[in-house]
Amino acid sequence: GIKWMSSLEAKFEDAKDKKPTAEKLERLRREKINRFRHQHRISVQGTDLPDPIATFEQLQEEYQVHPKILENIQAAGFQVPTAIQMQAIPVMLHGRELLASAPTGSGKTLAFCIPLLTHLKQPRNKGFRALIISPTRELASQTHRELVKLAEGTGFRIHMIHKAAEAAKKFGPKSSKKF
Repeated sequence: GIKWMSSLEAKFEDAKDKKPTAEKLERLRREKINRFRHQHRISVQGTDLPDPIATFEQLQEEYQVHPKILENIQAAGFQVPTAIQMQAIPVMLHGRELLASAPTGSGKTLAFCIPLLTHLKQPRNKGFRALIISPTRELASQTHRELVKLAEGTGFRIHMIHKAAEAAKKFGPKSSKKF
């Protein structure tokens, strides 16, 4: 049969039907995230990936990144994360493995250094706690320079070892066995 109702009743019926469900809200959130990734040319593979960040401030709000690290990021002149940083930082902060590819100068070093320092939480006098292996001295020097700037004022000691003999002198002859 035909259901007759006033326009006021029809509006009320429409409002009842449009009540957002959890599934619909999740689908809308996913669509928004996918639009964001597409807009920033972020391509991802995998399951249950964390959402990308749009600002560095989100790192403190969502991941409790040390305020001094965020201060150092701003002091270095970084205003907005690059595409690789938007997605790689949350993935690494969630303890996930990552294989990322981005052009030279896109911010990959900062993208893995921020999670590294965040996972270490605070300095400890326990020897080397993280190791970054670089294929060239030039890249090692760049990474060292960026990490020193990023960790300034946090108490972390950043070292670059490029000769085993120098390392033995600097850290002691038993350093190779200790570390």
